[in-house]
Amino acid sequence: MAQLASLLKAEIVRLARKEVRAELQALQKASSRYRTELAALKRQLKDQQRQLAKQARGGRAPAPARDAGEDDGNPKLRFRASGFATLRKKLDLSAADMGKLIGVTQQTIYHWEKGQARPRASQLQNIATIRKLGKRGAAAKLAEMAEV
Repeated sequence: MAQLASLLKAEIVRLARKEVRAELQALQKASSRYRTELAALKRQLKDQQRQLAKQARGGRAPAPARDAGEDDGNPKLRFRASGFATLRKKLDLSAADMGKLIGVTQQTIYHWEKGQARPRASQLQNIATIRKLGKRGAAAKLAEMAEV
């Protein structure tokens, strides 16, 4: 009878540990996700505080928001991740080929398409010129670059 009690107790402990482990994994995932979101919010807050401090030092009213690529002499260039991905598909280019045309790596192209990063002003100019090309023009430019 004592052996039955110890077997029952061992089984209960095993099942309890299994349940606790499953709950703990869910809590750890949630905690990790919250820490990531919190870090992103802290970065945003730090950037905004830096902008406020910069404006306070300047002593003037806040400047209107500017799009990336807007320059005093150049027209305003906009960038949308989904539009860029559509452009690449429309031109039937791989990320590596699109990167060669713009002058960046294929990983940078993927980051732009996912919205994890934004192109610089000079890169926006290159994207604007590529946007004017068709499939044949892009292929010709790639072939021209390969020859050189």
